[in-house]
This record gives sequence, C-alpha cells and structure tokens, in this order.
Amino acid sequence: MMKNTFIYNEINRIIKTALKEDIGAGDITTKAIVSPKKMGQAQAIAKDDFVVAGINIFKKVFLFVDERIKFKIFITEGNITRKGELLAQVSGALASILQAERVALNILQRMCGIATQTRRYVDAVRGTKAKILDTRKTIPGLRVLDKMAVKIGGGFNHRLGLYDGVLIKDNHIAAAGSIKSAVAAQKKKMTKKIKIELETKNLTEVQEALSSGVDIIMLDNMPIDEMKKAVELIRGRALVEASGNVNLNNVAQIAQIGVDFISVGEITHSVRAADISLKISA
Repeated sequence: MMKNTFIYNEINRIIKTALKEDIGAGDITTKAIVSPKKMGQAQAIAKDDFVVAGINIFKKVFLFVDERIKFKIFITEGNITRKGELLAQVSGALASILQAERVALNILQRMCGIATQTRRYVDAVRGTKAKILDTRKTIPGLRVLDKMAVKIGGGFNHRLGLYDGVLIKDNHIAAAGSIKSAVAAQKKKMTKKIKIELETKNLTEVQEALSSGVDIIMLDNMPIDEMKKAVELIRGRALVEASGNVNLNNVAQIAQIGVDFISVGEITHSVRAADISLKISA
C-alpha cells in the first residue's frame, strides 16, 4: 500500500511540475486566440508502430488542467498500435486541451518509446530464462514513469533507487578496501532481509563474491567467453546478472549463457520517443 501511495504521489508531482513548467503564469497564445467557452475535441493518433504505455497518465494530465474534460481510450496498455490508429479522443474546452497537449504528449511519447524498446529486448531473449532489467539511468525526476513503462513493455524493475535495493559497486569496494570488507559491512548494517548484489569485473572477483555469500553477482562489462566461465563457476550458488555494453545485437547470445538477469541502461537513458500527434477538430 505504501509503495502504491508513493507511486501515485510521484505521478501527481511529475504532472504538476511539468504543467507549471510549461504554462507558468498563463498560456498567452491560447488566451488571446481561443475563448474559454469554445468546445471541441482532439484525437491522439499513432504516427508509427509502437507499444502503448502511459495512456492513463496522458488522460490524467488533461484532467489536472480541467476536470470537466471527457476522454475515450481506444487502445489497451501493453498492446501494439499501428501507424494511423486512433489512441484516444479528448473532448471539452479547447483552451484546456491546448494547455495540456504538450505535457500529455511528452509523457505518453516517452513512455511508449521506453515500452517499445523494452519489448524488443524481451522478444530477443524469449525462450531463455533471462529477464530484462532496467537501471537507475533514467531522466531525473521521471524515474517512476520510466520504470512503469519498462514493466508495461515486459521488462522488470531492478530497484527504484538507492533506498530499496543493495548493489555494491566498484567504488563501494574501493572505499571499503576489498569485496570481503564491503560485504561484511553491508551485512552488519542490514535491518531487514534484502538481497545483496555485488558487481564483479573478472573471475577472481566472482570467486570473492561467492566466498562472501552474496545473493546476486553482477558480471559487469565482461566478454562473452568470460561470462560463460563465470556462470560455470557460480553454478547456481547465486543469481547472475549481466550488465554493460548490452545491445540488441548481443543480448540473445548473453541470455543463452544462462544468466538470470540482463540489465539494459539504453532502454531508459537514450530511448527514441514514439511519434504521436494530437489533432483538434473544433
């Protein structure tokens, strides 16, 4: 319940911040041209093929601007829409629709883009046990939406932030002096059961991670051949995550090694937004 409340509050915060950023003291163009009494409707149309994600948040943006706006949704989240298909119809005061348009589209286009790219990775590893994970490489302030889009696309969330998952990285190890010291310090401070993940860069570090009793071992930027040796060395004694330099050309090969997870920063940090237009008919 706490987590759902957090996500709800985060979505509201994002929408409020984005609208304040865009509208500011008022939409001077719309105020000059469009009467607040003029009614009409607008249609959101796909201009490409993509996985739909964020359509309900798209709707919520309009309702934040004007709760009297009416909405019809013609596509289900997680489904693929085709170029030219109608996604949604918005009806109400045209001034309100115009003020909400850009923020609503920005959110929807980004979320659809993330979900679509995630789906490509999920499809590429289909038939293996590997799950596609996101990372913390998200747009600052938009993490909840980015990670929601990953899930809609069929991926899994690694962790929301530094507060809800343990990942001991190379800089933590350097600060602690060794893998053993870093893991021991983490275990000493644990107040609840959370899996401990540790980043490794070679087989020596993998062996140290196993000796330290971590739950998940990340194979970071390892060549394919070394990853294979690492999976054989671990032999199911810990979960295995592959990370670093993952792309659509090599993700299937990585999955076939037998890793449990593959984390892909690219699905959130450099994704191409989906192409969607909003056309008004007065």
